[in-house]
Amino acid sequence: MPERKGDAARKGGLNVDTALVRELADILAETGLTEIEVEDDDRKIRVSRAAAAAPAVAAPAPVSVAAPAPAPAEQPELGAASAEAAPVDMANAVKSPMVGTAYLAPDPGSANFVSVGDSVKKGDTLLIVEAMKVMNPITAPKDGTVKDMMIGNGEPVEFDQPLVIVA
Repeated sequence: MPERKGDAARKGGLNVDTALVRELADILAETGLTEIEVEDDDRKIRVSRAAAAAPAVAAPAPVSVAAPAPAPAEQPELGAASAEAAPVDMANAVKSPMVGTAYLAPDPGSANFVSVGDSVKKGDTLLIVEAMKVMNPITAPKDGTVKDMMIGNGEPVEFDQPLVIVA
């Protein structure tokens, strides 16, 4: 008698929970994540999107490199200040603690948590990073002023990516 697919699972063969794999793939699509891994006692499942990882990493680099370039050409005085401030800015960058999607406001119709020029206190919410349908508030590490927003609303973010400059 031929062996059925379910019989292999009962004999210790590979038992894949396709519903879980599909759910993880849906989470990747919804959040813009490039990889998800879950593990329980006897199995580990990893779902990744290698094709989406390259554009997500490549897109932020040209934007942050391109933005400072036009300013010196148009206004040399501001360009000199920007060149001096650039190293300081990265030292004061609040970075993403996880991979996810950044949201600048608590709800789609609400005002942003903060804007450039706003004063913030240590612990104030700057934005939210959604990861696996969990909203994670990103807070100000110190009192200061928001000098720059490095990301836009709804953009995917990577681990350790600069999000906001607070100085």
